Amino acid sequence: MIIHDVTNIRVRYYDTDQMGIVYYGNYARFYEIGRVEALRHLGLTYKKMEDDGISMPVYDLNSRFIRPAKYDDLLTIRVTIPQLPKTRLMFDYEIFNQDGQLLNTGQTTLVFVRTETGRPCAAPPELVEAAKPFFEQ
Repeated sequence: MIIHDVTNIRVRYYDTDQMGIVYYGNYARFYEIGRVEALRHLGLTYKKMEDDGISMPVYDLNSRFIRPAKYDDLLTIRVTIPQLPKTRLMFDYEIFNQDGQLLNTGQTTLVFVRTETGRPCAAPPELVEAAKPFFEQ
């Protein structure tokens, strides 16, 4: 299992509704920030994958709202990759405020796709190799 924390995500005014609470649609963006940084931590970027002809569309997204995130909160996004990537890559998310309160949980599944054909493909070998040590017992 891979766990990566992304810190210092400050809730901006434009993230909120008129009540000062983060608009629910912004959580997908927070998840994206977390997963991009988790992959970067493993040494692989979306840009490199795209340059190599692989895209990663979102196949599935689930979100559970526990407490509201509010304007000016400092959020921590914890990203967990619970399974070794194959043709799909699953991410679990936990979002905490500056007081350590759990605000939101979520999960996305992304699929590896050859950009030129639009067909699913295996995870890039460099990603699998970078992830393997986290799954060995």
